[in-house]
Formats: sequence, structure tokens, C-alpha cells
Amino acid sequence: MGDHRADAGEGAPVAFAAALPEDFVPGAAPPPAARRGTRDTVVLLVFTALTNLADGVTKIALPLLATRASASPAQISAVSLTLSLPWLLAALHVGVLVDRADRRRLLWGANALRLLAVGALIPLAGAGAVGIPVLCAAGTVLGVAEVVALTSASALIPALTAPEDRERANTWIAGAETVCNEFAGPFVGGLLLAAGTGFALGATWLSYLASSLVVLLLVGRFRASRRDAVKGEARAATETVREQIAEGLRHLWRHTVLRTMALILTVLCACWGAWLALMPLFATSVMHLDSTEYGVLLSALGVGGLTGALTVTWLNRLLGRRWVMFADLVGTLAMMAVPALTADLRAVAGAAFLGGMGGTLWTVNSRTMAQRLVPDALLGRFGAVSRLFSWGAMPLGAGLMGLLAEGLGLRLAFAVFAGSVALTVPPFLRVLTRSVLAEAFGDRRHPPR
Repeated sequence: MGDHRADAGEGAPVAFAAALPEDFVPGAAPPPAARRGTRDTVVLLVFTALTNLADGVTKIALPLLATRASASPAQISAVSLTLSLPWLLAALHVGVLVDRADRRRLLWGANALRLLAVGALIPLAGAGAVGIPVLCAAGTVLGVAEVVALTSASALIPALTAPEDRERANTWIAGAETVCNEFAGPFVGGLLLAAGTGFALGATWLSYLASSLVVLLLVGRFRASRRDAVKGEARAATETVREQIAEGLRHLWRHTVLRTMALILTVLCACWGAWLALMPLFATSVMHLDSTEYGVLLSALGVGGLTGALTVTWLNRLLGRRWVMFADLVGTLAMMAVPALTADLRAVAGAAFLGGMGGTLWTVNSRTMAQRLVPDALLGRFGAVSRLFSWGAMPLGAGLMGLLAEGLGLRLAFAVFAGSVALTVPPFLRVLTRSVLAEAFGDRRHPPR
């Protein structure tokens, strides 16, 4: 796992070098065409807000349409599954595409798919002719579009900002994702659906169209460099898709810091999937909450995420990035441990707030770090692999939580997942040392505490 005996000072370069693979290219993080203004970042922020708002609406609208088309729980859940399944089935191939093509054009392509899918549903919904196969097809298209858009947008940030501005850009993007997808999207979706399904789908279509027009404001080409510092441009350009996927996986696995972060994130996301899967039953059967109280409990997650986005820069300066990232472990541990100990609404909601806040703190700092450590030619594949680890762990965590709850009971199931979070603490403290993070963020004079 690398020699981290020197935790600060003169030993920092040695410790960090031990955590890097042999083919790491230190100068690859900031591309030559990096833009130092905020204009393009604002454009990407507006695009993210509009598309996440529309995504939040579709994630409510499609399952609702499914309930009108079928009374089968399996068929209704299948529609919801199509929205997330592409992360497991297509993420790695999309990562290769993002590293081969112009990333701005991929944003357009993703929105073209969204416009096609939603546009096809509008007349069918108006005629009452939407069936489960149609909804599954639309959900799959929207799911693939989301994979392409999120992977491309994440890989664009280093081309839009200077290294010292990336924390701010990632904070804005993470905040927009939290507010629009977790708060505004479902809320607006509920209001629009109350006015009519066709009206809701039409407004969603217009939102995707507006975000497509916003991307036109990005000036320049945003194709990743095809040159590899070791293999050379010719070989890098002639590799097969399978070879390029394998290269992205190897880069993650050989890099001690990135590998450790990915494995920890897998555990944390499995816990989130487990919490979201079991909390409805726990809230009704153990906490005895009504619908309003349950809404308060769920909103605590989003409020925590928004608070994290608003305070991450200040907390990084006050506590240091190491302890700010560690806060996600503490928050997720609280999310899982508190329901195992008490059914008090204030305590469970407070733990959910800490979990939501920690999640945003981790997201901003981990994205900023990866954008410095991963070469531009690998950003798409790395982002896809990272999301495969995290998003793929959520349904696995949900399934495992269900099995544990059946065999051990609700409280013990939460306790088992709390124990899994506790197991991530030693590798975090051993690998993500002050010196390693100082080098990762390019801050030798002021290493993170």
C-alpha cells in the first residue's frame, strides 16, 4: 500500500510517489487548453441544473405511468430498473467513448437521445397508449443518455478550469446535482404530474431542449488527447475498445490512492442503497411515521447534501481535506448505526443529515483529486469505472440489506452495515495521509491536516 511512514514535511514526495503507478504522468492533469475563466464553468453548471431537474421529473413520471399500465410489481420495478441498469451494463464502454470523442458533442448526443425518448412518450401518454415495453425502452434510452452526459460533463471540468479553480467548479456542480435531482426535480415533477402527464413530459422535453442550447455556449474543441506518454499516439489510437477498458481498470487498480478511495466508496454507496431500501419499512413499522414525518426524514439527506456543498470550501480550509473526507465515513456510519440503536425521528433524521452532508464533502474533494491525478486521455474511463463501483454497489447493498433484515431483523441489519463502514477507517487513515493528499492537490507548502 506504499510507504507512508513520513506523514508530513520532507517525506511527502516519497510517500506520494509510492502510491503512484509506474506509468503516471504528473503533467497530464491540466490540459494545454485549460480555460481560466468561470464562463464555461457557469455554462456547464446551467446544463447540469437543467438536465438534473428534468431527470428528477422523469424518475417520478415513468414509474407512475407504469402503475397505470400494469398492476404487476415486477413490471413496475422493471421500468425503474431500466433507468439505472445502464450504469452496470454500459458505463465502461461509454467511458471509452468519452475518451475518444469530443465531450461537448457527447453532451448534445445524450440530450438528443433524451429528446427522442421523451418526445415519443408525449403523444402516447396523451392517447393513453403507453405500455410497459414502451416505458422500458424509454427508460433504457434515458438511462444510457444519463451515463453519457454525467461521464462527459465530469471529464470536461479539467478542460474548463485551471487546477486552482476545480474545487469551486466541482462544488457548484455537486450542489446543482443535489438541489435539482434530489429536491427540485421530484417536487416539480409532482406539481407537473398533478397538471397532467402530457404537460409534465412536455415541460421535461423543453428542459432538455434548453440544456442542449446552453451547450452551444461552450467555445472550443473538447476532445481528449489521444497521445499516451508511454505507448505513443499511434498505438493509443489503434487500441481496441476492450484494450482501452482494461487500461482504465489497470490505472485505477495500480494507483494506491485511487484504488483505496474506490473501494471505500463502494462500501459507502452499498450502505446508501441499503438505507434507502430498508428505511421505508423501518419508518413505518418501527418508527411509526406518517407520510409528512417520513418526508421530513428523507429531506434530511438532501438538506445535508446542500449544506455540504455550501460549506465544503470553508471546511477544507478550517479542518483540512483529509478530515473533511473522513467526515463522510463518520456520517455514513451514523446513518447506519443510529437506526440500530433508536427509533427517535430527530436522531435518525440528524444521522441522515450527516450522511448527506458527508456524501457531498467526499464527492467534491474526490472529484477534484481525480482530475489532478488522472491523465486527460483516461478521464472518461476513470469516471465510468468510478461510477460503476459506486452506482453498482447501491442495488447490491439494497439486496443484501433485504436478506439480512429477513434473517436478523431490521436493527441488526443496520448494525451489520455500520460495521462495514467501520472497517473502512483503518485503510483510509493509512493510505490517505496528510502528505499524500498534499501532493495529490498540489499543495506542498500547506499540506491538508
